[in-house]
Amino acid sequence: MIGFPLLIIPFAIYNVIAFMMPFDWNTKLFSFRLPSGLVFEPTASDAFILFSLLMLMFEVIKSTKHGKSLIEHFLALLLVCGAGAEFAMVNPAALMNQQNVPPQMGNSTFALFVAICVVDLFAGFAAALRRARRKVVVEQAPVVVTPAPAPAPTVVRTEPPRVEPAPAPRVEPSPFAPASEPVVKADPVQKIGS
Repeated sequence: MIGFPLLIIPFAIYNVIAFMMPFDWNTKLFSFRLPSGLVFEPTASDAFILFSLLMLMFEVIKSTKHGKSLIEHFLALLLVCGAGAEFAMVNPAALMNQQNVPPQMGNSTFALFVAICVVDLFAGFAAALRRARRKVVVEQAPVVVTPAPAPAPTVVRTEPPRVEPAPAPRVEPSPFAPASEPVVKADPVQKIGS
């Protein structure tokens, strides 16, 4: 969906008022007493800045929800450049040969409007970069992790333990044991003569 920057609306309103009629932006619109006892008197300048901030809010909501096209970014850049150039170089009173007209472009009201346009431009770029970064992360190819092949089982050959006979215990004669009779070894008797 291709749209246009909503801040073009207050920019057009300001230019129509500045070039068509001599208008003092410090004109008080109304006044009322606050509970504190002070009198609040907003000016036309305050109303214009409030309207511009309202358009900025809608523009930021639009850019974060739907995103901005390249054409909308380009139009926002043109709006910043045009409003900045108008603030610095244009004097409607001199162009229309009017005397005793309050400055329409080189005042704090229009300077604040240029600042609002710059905020809109950078907010749109930031939202577009964030959407692009999120899109890259979502569309990133899934990483497949293959497990390392399991090592082949090692066969350990074991031989049964060798059992060696234990040496016979050596028995010492006890000094208190009764003495045994000596054993005599006898040879078998041979038969003599038959």
